[in-house]
Amino acid sequence: MYDIPTPSLAGQVSAAEWQTRVELAAAYRLMVMHGWDDLIHTHISARIPDTEYLLINAFGLAFEEVTASNLVKIDIQGNVVDPDSPFSINPAGFTIHSAVHIARHADQCAFHVHHADAIAVASLQDGLRPYSQYSAFALASMAYHDYEGLAVEEDEIQRLQDDLGDANFMLLRNHGALTMGLTIGDAFMHMYDLLKACEIQIKIDASSDTPLLVDQGIIDGIKAQANIVHTGLTGGQKTWPAMMRRVKRAYPDFDQ
Repeated sequence: MYDIPTPSLAGQVSAAEWQTRVELAAAYRLMVMHGWDDLIHTHISARIPDTEYLLINAFGLAFEEVTASNLVKIDIQGNVVDPDSPFSINPAGFTIHSAVHIARHADQCAFHVHHADAIAVASLQDGLRPYSQYSAFALASMAYHDYEGLAVEEDEIQRLQDDLGDANFMLLRNHGALTMGLTIGDAFMHMYDLLKACEIQIKIDASSDTPLLVDQGIIDGIKAQANIVHTGLTGGQKTWPAMMRRVKRAYPDFDQ
């Protein structure tokens, strides 16, 4: 019960795979640090550059137990690549992540959470409302997917792909949230913005005052404004090195 396998893959995989493993493990630890984890459930997945392989968490580990070496390498059909791996994956998580990685080959990372504020907003008929700067970031690239129960049915894949389209933010009705990113840092930053937007919406909706709404014209132009702020980089690319340092200070073993 208390002992888990402790593989060590440093020096045994390509440099690109190892870097992806380290960054993805950091993302799982950030989930814990921000209070976004849900026991052993939900997932972040990342494509290993220039391959068709994905990395995802081992099913059964708490996210503070995820390390670079115990992430599981799978193919796009969800088969574990290493026959000697002591770990398995969650089939429900694979259905969602395989669907979006197939549809969005250019995006390295998919980030999925069951955060209470996201579920609450996703369960509202109107979904996310333009109440804040954070919601403007999300609404500039927002999609929705209706709840179909646990995501284990293959025929849901096409509907999920169609609903996602080219959006970077998705609210899964009655379920949670999903973000996509060209990098792991981008997917993290998108999730940070989306969950902040949901948190703010819950607080405003609990008040008795009338909210001020962000104008649609501002939402349409906010991506260009963000590029100016971040000197041509995305918010995720600008923020990610600091987040990696924060994880290293809190969890020195994450990159083992």
